[in-house]
Amino acid sequence: MARTIEADHSRAQGTAVLVELLRTMRPKEWIKNGWVFAAIVFSEGRLWQQPGPVLTVLAAFALFCMAASAIYLINDLVDIEKDRAHPKKRNRPLASGRLSPRIAVVATLVLLGSALPLAFALDLAAPLTGAEADTDFGLALVSYALVQGVAYSYYLKNVVIVDIFTIAAGFVLRAVAGAFVLDIAITHWLLVCMGLLALFIGVSKRRAELVLLQDGAGSHRRILEEYSLPLIDQMTSIITAATIIAYTLFTTTAPTLPREPFPVMLVTVPVVLYALFRYLYLMHRQGGGGSPADLVLRDVPLAASIVLWGVLSMGILYLYP
Repeated sequence: MARTIEADHSRAQGTAVLVELLRTMRPKEWIKNGWVFAAIVFSEGRLWQQPGPVLTVLAAFALFCMAASAIYLINDLVDIEKDRAHPKKRNRPLASGRLSPRIAVVATLVLLGSALPLAFALDLAAPLTGAEADTDFGLALVSYALVQGVAYSYYLKNVVIVDIFTIAAGFVLRAVAGAFVLDIAITHWLLVCMGLLALFIGVSKRRAELVLLQDGAGSHRRILEEYSLPLIDQMTSIITAATIIAYTLFTTTAPTLPREPFPVMLVTVPVVLYALFRYLYLMHRQGGGGSPADLVLRDVPLAASIVLWGVLSMGILYLYP
């Protein structure tokens, strides 16, 4: 009987550790890896209508989820002491002591040690989907891991303005990797539109931290002393305007989009405007923006606008090839 109770207790402890490890890996943030689908949706050959390329991009999405989870573990390990002084982050498994740093390190090595070789293996399997065999996707995932997991976690997060560009770079690398894995040409529109939207998200993240921490922002993260709400709001205004202009030009001039009977993708511009304005509303009136995934999963109007944009875009590309 005593052995049975002890075995049940050990299983319960093991389950609890796995739950805390999963929380630290932030599965709800995996939604951000959806950026890898950007290239296939707007590909000239409408590759998203074929099962092979879709399965390949799904595999790329899964590998980015693994790499991103490892990066979250690294970030929490690096910031464990700072997180303990944060009103929200102090409840994270590592900061609260519910998860051992040793387990987090092992999980990081397993995740990266699996994701990176599999990324190169996916490159080698490219001919199965009609693409050329190369190492572009694998190198993109390695770059993502180095930029976000090493450069940002240990240094770039402490360099004013560069920290925002580094956050944005993580999103752009996802979109670029989605093009690499299918050997799709990367257009300037993909880089401009995705880059500006990524900067918008990065600036919003910094604003949310300033609002949440207020006078104690600098004590939690020194780089926040370099920012102020008026500065962040001015940067947000510039980026928002540039994003709207760039997306509007994209819908009217991109060679892969329909031009007859008129630039049909223009009908998605109001939806994009609404999504951006809704995001700004949540950021200014409800203190959101710290986590884009939280906003999308929590706010029904924002989520609905993103889904509507996706449905409209794919419907237009299907009806007007």
